[in-house]
Amino acid sequence: MKRNWLLFGVIAIVFAAVGAYFGEHRLAPETPQAAATARLFAQTLPDAQGTSHPMSQWQGKTLVVNFWATWCAPCVEEMPELSALQNDIASRNAQIIGIGIDSAANIMEFGAKYKITYPLYVAGMSGTELSRQFGNQAGGLPFTVLIAPDGRIKKTYLGRLKMEELRKDLGSI
Repeated sequence: MKRNWLLFGVIAIVFAAVGAYFGEHRLAPETPQAAATARLFAQTLPDAQGTSHPMSQWQGKTLVVNFWATWCAPCVEEMPELSALQNDIASRNAQIIGIGIDSAANIMEFGAKYKITYPLYVAGMSGTELSRQFGNQAGGLPFTVLIAPDGRIKKTYLGRLKMEELRKDLGSI
């Protein structure tokens, strides 16, 4: 009789462990950052001229997503460096995109003045919400997200980028 209870107890523990494992690993909800990446790729954003572009076109690439605004001095300071970086990484299946938390008119004027070599999209205030989903709870700018080709968030940066750090991080993907 004791032997049956012992066997029943062992079987119950094994099934409980298997159930807990599969419950945790297969049915776990998406992390907030994974949901943010999915939301980014599900969007269609206009450029400054009003042409809509599906963000899904960037899936499968190493992606540097830079949230910025024309009125943000550190944002404006780092953009020429990001343009130079885009020229260096273009052949490595990597892309920089700028998501402007600003008006289309301001972004168009800025783009004409400075020759930015990567796409600039207009998100307005909805861009602030998207950056928060990537972990930018303060809502500060510039805010940059490094996304691996598989969609995982590799790193986020709040404030003016240190280009050598970003280059090093890009090299580790």
